[in-house]
Amino acid sequence: MSRRKVRSKGIAKNRESQGNLRQETSSTPRRHDIRVLIFLFLIMVILVAYEPIRNNEFIDYDDDEYVTENLDVQGGLTLKSVFWAFTTFQATNWHPLTWLSHLFDCEIYGLSAPGHHLTNLLLHIINTIFLFLIINRITGTRWESGLVAALFALHPLNVESVAWVAERKNVLSTFFWMLTIWTYIAYVKRPNLSRYLLVVLSFILGLLSKPMLVTLPFVMLLLDYWPLERFQFKHLMGPDKLSANKTANSRDQKTSILYLILEKIPFFALSIGSSFLTILAAQKGGAIGSLELCPLGMRISNILVSYVSYIYKMIWPNKLAVLYPYPEIIPLWQVVGACLLLLCVSVLVVQAAQRRPYLLVGWLWYLGTLVPVIGLLQVGVQSMADRYAYVPLIGLFIIAAMGARDVLARCRYGRTIFAITASLLFLTLIILTRNQVYFWRNSITLFEHTLKVTLNNSRIHNNLGFTLVRQGKIQEAIHHYTEALRIDPYFALAHYNLGIARTMQGNIQEAIGHYTRALQINPNYAAAHNKLGILLTNQGKYQEAINHFAEALRVKPNSVELHINLGNSLVEMGKIDESIAYYTGALRINDHHFGAHYKLGNALIRQGKIQEAITHYARSLEIKPDFAEAHFNLGLASFMIGDISSAIQEYQILKTINPDLAERLSRRIFR
Repeated sequence: MSRRKVRSKGIAKNRESQGNLRQETSSTPRRHDIRVLIFLFLIMVILVAYEPIRNNEFIDYDDDEYVTENLDVQGGLTLKSVFWAFTTFQATNWHPLTWLSHLFDCEIYGLSAPGHHLTNLLLHIINTIFLFLIINRITGTRWESGLVAALFALHPLNVESVAWVAERKNVLSTFFWMLTIWTYIAYVKRPNLSRYLLVVLSFILGLLSKPMLVTLPFVMLLLDYWPLERFQFKHLMGPDKLSANKTANSRDQKTSILYLILEKIPFFALSIGSSFLTILAAQKGGAIGSLELCPLGMRISNILVSYVSYIYKMIWPNKLAVLYPYPEIIPLWQVVGACLLLLCVSVLVVQAAQRRPYLLVGWLWYLGTLVPVIGLLQVGVQSMADRYAYVPLIGLFIIAAMGARDVLARCRYGRTIFAITASLLFLTLIILTRNQVYFWRNSITLFEHTLKVTLNNSRIHNNLGFTLVRQGKIQEAIHHYTEALRIDPYFALAHYNLGIARTMQGNIQEAIGHYTRALQINPNYAAAHNKLGILLTNQGKYQEAINHFAEALRVKPNSVELHINLGNSLVEMGKIDESIAYYTGALRINDHHFGAHYKLGNALIRQGKIQEAITHYARSLEIKPDFAEAHFNLGLASFMIGDISSAIQEYQILKTINPDLAERLSRRIFR
């Protein structure tokens, strides 16, 4: 070849490379503009779909334990509350970052429900954007990545995670799930120790939010296979792909399967530690069902059917409920059919993995990430839950988006069909999601909807009864408690709540009967012992009451209320010294309990220790300045030791907060 030809060839090649560079440079802003448009679209459709959430209230189902009845959370961010967040197993979980997020919300919004819902919604928006960026970065696709993110953003199954304040742990942990994957991709692109440690840190933060991340190391290995292509299974690859990857792998010796597994060992170790803490917390809270109540065979049957049920609800999101009761019997045809379907799909995706690896990755993502909540270790009474599908469905969304691309690529008008189909799908999902958000408006709408779409749901009948009692609708509540007990006669909580409702009606004997029945079912039911003790005290049966209070204290030794109630019964029996010991015990647990100081003051008065009583009355009023009874007793005690000016001062205060007590005090002072 002549020198001129070589030179002309080089010039042509240079021009071609310059042209490609110009094309790449000019297309970069366009690519960036499209991504921005997708961001804006995702944010807009989420806001449209979830707009009704601004009117939603707290729910009488776990929201009380997490926020509305949780005094530790309502106090906001303090050193004491932060320490509590990292040491408590309340709500049968150990998730300190979730508690911190609720503390932060209470610091900012107080008990205003819209603010708490807004935080959940913002996290869902961030998770959606994060998901789009991750899929876009590792696959190089835009519209397919946008479709995955849009399905995640708008699917009605995800409403439970967003519209339920108590499920903050789900959206918060998913944020760290996404952050962990994002930092992992950055590490894969440019491996070094600092990037690796950043991945570990993100993973730890996720585990501190919810242990759902225990399967994330498994997902990392899936991403290593596709689309990161850090290794390939030889039996799934043709000879052409093997030769094509041979050169790439020779440049990077860190792509062997063994190395990639060893790389994940710290993550697997952290997952095991988190699982141990989760099981410990569930055991302490009594949330783990025994094999006697739920045999292993029934659990396995429910697992197989649930895997298929989640897929069905993804395709046809109908009859969504906050709680799906555990079935008494699962028909054999459902178990066999589910097993065959799962096996057939698994075989097909393995066979198709050579040409379409996203099928294998998406399917294993779905199967694997559901493992912690699928029910092998039964926590709670639900057979399945919408919130459990928040992360697992991403795997199926990936299959749907990439599969649609491959199918429509063969069509002449593939892009047009994609645009029209996606638009109709998004519109449908927006409507369905808005409707589902509306059901979460308040406890009544949520529970009534759940009872319409499920059968024999004793838990929701009980919860609806509880909400109706709070609204003063006692007779309606009794109807639902009775229905709960018809479905499950051994439902101790329903007996307990029915006892409260009967007490409010004045039917004391029937209330005692329900508390007694609750204790027959669960002898360690401290709250039932306490309520029964109060009723027996009011009937003058002090020794029986003391027995119940003592039994409750055995179960809950750090209960201030139980110490006070036991002290009250002892006072009625004239056992003042013993009562003082229990009042003092209550203050040892919580020195800021105004009632304990007040009761101790009363007991000390009966012992003639007036000055000590005055100290406790004064302490009670420091904590609760408008406590009229403490003002009355403090004025009376001051008068008894000759401190007339202090007694008159208490009289003047009582005139403004309780004139009746002021009149009674004046008769004692000025007689």
